[in-house]
Amino acid sequence: MSTASSAATRLAAPPDLDLEAWTAWLTDRVDPAWRPGEWDARTLFFDGDPGNDRTVAQRCVTAACTSISNSRGLCSPCIREWEASGLDKATFIAEHVPDRRKGSPGRFQVRCLVERDGQQCAQPRYCQGLCITHYRVWSKKAVRESGIAADVWARTGPEPCTQGAPPCVVMRCEQERRGLKRLCGYHHNKYKREAPAEPVEEWIDRQTPFLFANQFSLVPFSPVMRLEILYGLQQRDARGAKADPTSIRLIAKTLEHLPHLLGTDLGDLLALTAKGTSNNADAHVKEIHRTLHNGHEEMCGIKPRDKHIWDLTRISLPSTQSKSGRRRATRGTVDFTAISQPWLRELALTWARDTDPTAIYLRDTVRVAAMASGRLEARPGGGADPSRLGGADMDTVVDGIRVMRRGDGEVMARGSQRNMAHNWFNLLDFGRRTGLMNGFPTAFSRQRWHDIGHDDDEDNEGKAVPEPVIAQLDRHLDFLGDETTYGQLSVDQIRQMFRTAYIVLRDTGRRPGEVCSLYRTCVKDGTDGPDLIWDNHKSKRHRRRLPIAEETATAIREWLPVRATLNVPAESARYLFPAITADSAQPHMNTSSLSQTLRHWVDSIPRLTTDVPGPDGTPLPFDRSLIYPYAFRHSYAQRHADAGVAPDVLRDLMDHRNFKTTMGYYKVSLKRKREAVTTMRTHVVDRAGNPAPIASNTAYEARSVAVPFGNCREPSNVKAGGSACPIRFQCAGCGFYRPDPSYLPAIEEHVNSLRADRFTAEAMDADPFVTRNLSDQIDAFQQVLSAMRKQMDEMSTEERQEVEEASAVLRKARAGRGRTTLPLTVINRRSS
Repeated sequence: MSTASSAATRLAAPPDLDLEAWTAWLTDRVDPAWRPGEWDARTLFFDGDPGNDRTVAQRCVTAACTSISNSRGLCSPCIREWEASGLDKATFIAEHVPDRRKGSPGRFQVRCLVERDGQQCAQPRYCQGLCITHYRVWSKKAVRESGIAADVWARTGPEPCTQGAPPCVVMRCEQERRGLKRLCGYHHNKYKREAPAEPVEEWIDRQTPFLFANQFSLVPFSPVMRLEILYGLQQRDARGAKADPTSIRLIAKTLEHLPHLLGTDLGDLLALTAKGTSNNADAHVKEIHRTLHNGHEEMCGIKPRDKHIWDLTRISLPSTQSKSGRRRATRGTVDFTAISQPWLRELALTWARDTDPTAIYLRDTVRVAAMASGRLEARPGGGADPSRLGGADMDTVVDGIRVMRRGDGEVMARGSQRNMAHNWFNLLDFGRRTGLMNGFPTAFSRQRWHDIGHDDDEDNEGKAVPEPVIAQLDRHLDFLGDETTYGQLSVDQIRQMFRTAYIVLRDTGRRPGEVCSLYRTCVKDGTDGPDLIWDNHKSKRHRRRLPIAEETATAIREWLPVRATLNVPAESARYLFPAITADSAQPHMNTSSLSQTLRHWVDSIPRLTTDVPGPDGTPLPFDRSLIYPYAFRHSYAQRHADAGVAPDVLRDLMDHRNFKTTMGYYKVSLKRKREAVTTMRTHVVDRAGNPAPIASNTAYEARSVAVPFGNCREPSNVKAGGSACPIRFQCAGCGFYRPDPSYLPAIEEHVNSLRADRFTAEAMDADPFVTRNLSDQIDAFQQVLSAMRKQMDEMSTEERQEVEEASAVLRKARAGRGRTTLPLTVINRRSS
């Protein structure tokens, strides 16, 4: 037996339920007047109105075409005809007339070739491009006149027929009959293929009409299944979702043989729909299946909060995003059965029922309670007896919070761990306050050592996406959004929306939630250029102003005309980046959509490299997991810190409350810097290029100062912090000069500058001592360069890589102390 047939056998087995009562319950709750003008309860036929925003159906944009599809733009036949026409899209849309001609209202039938004085034969084609009437005449004439071609004969043949063929006898089928048959061509061929030996009248009663993109029929389903599907669709409609006829047709194709859906296993259903359906059809199956089982529980008097697995779509928890207090549908489930101890599970259930928490708060609290349950279960006694709980048990739970991991497997950030600890102790406080934990040992409570400290800001810099990597990302910007679906937006609209969001994320350093919630009026012209108007949700400071580059403002302004054409939920009207659907948890783009799209794009880029060479000399690959939306905030801050922007200015740009947070970007991790100095101090040379290693890290840093082309050990200059060189920074001629490989790029750049100065001096007819001095400096610096390059060439691959990495770290640290040019990333818009 095949897998499909065995799955069907399992599905067809009647569950332990009263189908008669279930059918009566559904009948009472199904609205026969649902969707007037679209749904016909008598014929079980849905004919979607393309003018209804709540129906997934769109008219083809070709002016002379009246075809309907399930996506915006051209219909499939017009796409093929456009690709073959060689016309630009705008001309094709305005001028193309499809080969198809109208049959029944709003439908296409390919007409007979016979045409006279602009009037085409009203009959559909049957054979050789001719209708049945003309084909019979032509076939006889062809025999009589030596086989004249049908298309030639059509131009000189009889007059066109003025009346079309009658419609197919299948109920609601608007296709015309084929020749002298009672069926249209579609049903005629289907009958011959499926049941040629069956009486045609019996076969006709089970058939759906020929269905177009905006239609579906429930005729193929059993009477119970018809009610179940209709109830599920009406419940879906009630929550504001769109009716998608294409998905229902796909479901009918794979599940029409089932007697009912209630009592079936969702996994088995999805196994049947795995082939030949879309993700949207699978989503319909999941929702209808869940809706039916929820309805059956309602019929049996079971309330959603009585269960140990909560369906959040039924409970209507308050949303943290709704300032008005309005509740939104929240998808997913919360499973209290993951908590094994009865006292802890009952405590969590009672807390959830009595406090009505937000969906996020509920999920996090149940998650930390499930983690605590697992920890306690591993202890002696398994935590089942509350009277035996003690301080060691609480220590075990808190230790578990300190190592909790995110969904991607990484350890939670310290702030997230603190939130989890807060949720856990709040749950216990609720239990003591309500008497549910009366008699619990006092040792099983929070102690001062259970506090989870704050994040160490020392490594903030390490979270930034490096500028060379950002430059590589920008070269692939045209492909951002290619693998993304977003409601009814077209591919081009999706690309431009996420491209704009990425540019704003990259260029402004705002948090992902702040970018996603920008208003359409977020760009204002200030006295010194454009400003971004944004809301700091984290600190509850709104209408903040941030100076932005003209290129960033242009990207937003180019998106606005496209944004104005989108058919989006009413609640999304004022946002720059709208929500996917009206039932989204937020009225604007969700950060998870931005994160997922960014992740798919980054993973699709063939090669991303660091600026550190590998063993074979080619750059090492960059860890793509380090590229996520929030990392661009760190990149923005580090970019400005490296450019020497004053800390108080950067604090204002980042809108930080704590100055310490801002200062974290002005230092490379102390640990990384120490490791770099340890590596580099053994590779120091003198002005002649001879090895001059420094004994310790302390001596490297405390007894020398960084000058533009190396370290200096001259006492008076060290004392003055590098600003009192006795010989005016002619380092190559100084015995106190101590360069190392981290200064190679700076020395090379200085040599080029000296050569340019020498050329200028010669052009000015300067005294020979001037050019001689410049030449001597060039020769001295070249000697240093040659010595260090030779030293690098003689190193092993591992040692050279270690030196290169240490050099990059030290150059980064020195950049923060200088006044380097701020790197800006500019997109060439003409090429995009």
